Amino acid sequence: MKQWPVKALFGKLLKVNHIFIMKRRIILCAAVLMAAVANTFACTNLIVGKNASADGSTIVSYSADSYGLFGELYHYPAATYPKGTMLKVYEWDTGKYLGEIEQARQTYNVVGNMNEYQVTIGETTFGGRPELADSTGIIDYGSLIYIGLQRSRTAREAIKIMTDLVQQYGYYSEGESFTMADPNEIWIMEMIGKGPGIRGAVWVAVRVPDDCISAHANQSRIHQFDMNDKENCMYSPDVVSFAREKGYFNGVNKDFSFSLAYAPLDFGARRFCEARVWSYFNKFTDNGKDYLPYIEGKTNTPMPLFVKPKHKLSVQDVKDMMRDHYEGTPLDISNDFGAGPYKTPYRLSPLNFKVDGQEYFNERPISTQQSGFVFVAQMRAHKPDPIGGVLWFGVDDANMAVFTPVYCCATKVPVCYTRVDGADYITFSWNSAFWIFNWVSNMVYPRYDLMIGDVREAQKEMETTFNNAQEGIEEMAAKLLAKDKNAAVDFLTNYTNMTAQSTFDTWKQLGTFLIVKYNDGVVKRVKDGQFERNSIGQPAGVMRPGYPKEFLQEYVKQTGDRYKVPQE
Repeated sequence: MKQWPVKALFGKLLKVNHIFIMKRRIILCAAVLMAAVANTFACTNLIVGKNASADGSTIVSYSADSYGLFGELYHYPAATYPKGTMLKVYEWDTGKYLGEIEQARQTYNVVGNMNEYQVTIGETTFGGRPELADSTGIIDYGSLIYIGLQRSRTAREAIKIMTDLVQQYGYYSEGESFTMADPNEIWIMEMIGKGPGIRGAVWVAVRVPDDCISAHANQSRIHQFDMNDKENCMYSPDVVSFAREKGYFNGVNKDFSFSLAYAPLDFGARRFCEARVWSYFNKFTDNGKDYLPYIEGKTNTPMPLFVKPKHKLSVQDVKDMMRDHYEGTPLDISNDFGAGPYKTPYRLSPLNFKVDGQEYFNERPISTQQSGFVFVAQMRAHKPDPIGGVLWFGVDDANMAVFTPVYCCATKVPVCYTRVDGADYITFSWNSAFWIFNWVSNMVYPRYDLMIGDVREAQKEMETTFNNAQEGIEEMAAKLLAKDKNAAVDFLTNYTNMTAQSTFDTWKQLGTFLIVKYNDGVVKRVKDGQFERNSIGQPAGVMRPGYPKEFLQEYVKQTGDRYKVPQE
């Protein structure tokens, strides 16, 4: 397999403010290296409490899945504003102008979905009762996230800011699950409007215990909650009474379920959404078989909101889980007829289809081809904020993305993660990471089992390099921080940009490598990272993999004797 040229990345890191620092450690890192708009029912959040993680960090993942979403890294610089400044609000999904609100006097630096205080917010849309959407509201769920990040220093503060904004200006979107996280706490907040012209929303927020994992994936997951536990539960005053008023609930308070009242379960919510949560719980607990009947529709007993894992999870564990397609489970989609000859764990949308009047469905795993961007947020209370918060970020499908480190203090985003050259969802650019990663993944999808190994090798090399370099990079940043915060911020900003650009350059080379290696359905021979040539310098003979045995057997079964060679 080709060795990808990421060593040059570390040479560039040797200078910070034109001063060589920690050269020996970087050389060691280089040696290690060379050794080795948003669609409803779309997104996934995985959650790890700080005592359930291997390094004491809180961890949150998010996959922004939508046909129509251009994958980019957003940036909102810290700023101060005069009193009375107004902020125009545009719907995140469509760019539609919704209105304006009063701007905060002070806003914080936000890069992606994490701010300079390591506060991270993710989301998944559950929709819920359609009559509760309020088209007169000014704040949609996406704007709520990024405005909340610019104004909050903790997850609890973000909850208050976001719910206050909705109460004051109205909630424009459908039902939404939010993940609100900081280095010490993680909360799940679920919110839905009250209908056209009724300002505000009903909502509930529950803290995930530090020793637990949780997830949500486009279905409301908060059922009963302890209304007396003010430390671990917050909710709107009318969350129950409004449900009674609308006829959604008529029992006693202790039996009230937010999910059943505001987002009644149907087949799609169970199989397309809750199934992704099940896969996560199945992987990291021993209770998967107990929860499977709920996914299969054999019981209405829901899965717990959170569970204790059987071992502590690393950041890499969560990255890898974001690449899940139910492999090795009863929902595995890589071994049936739909996977094709090369066992692709993907299905074309839509999820439902009809044949001869009968409706059928495709499974919907965590990893999906329509992702715009994906991240795994790492937040650490034992490190200073500029160093503690890392948004491991990638574009396109998580399964074939590379997560690069984006530090929460970064004041400039990598050019390749922006709309460079005017790139967007329908404008290609060779300088856009979104398009380069899509270019590679779309080559791999049709011949997945044949080609994914090359992608995995390059992906693993890059991510292992960044993981191994992290400690040394952060030691350097800490030394700079002790003397000059701006120098530390500049250093981590440069590192953020260099790792992204190096990954982009590597992936462009991977794309050209794959085109040459697999051109026209054959496979070129590779030795020591180079395409082989024969004794006279010409390209070596190709390999012809043909189709797998199982596919050929089915082929003959479907076509009968049509292609049978007659006996002479």
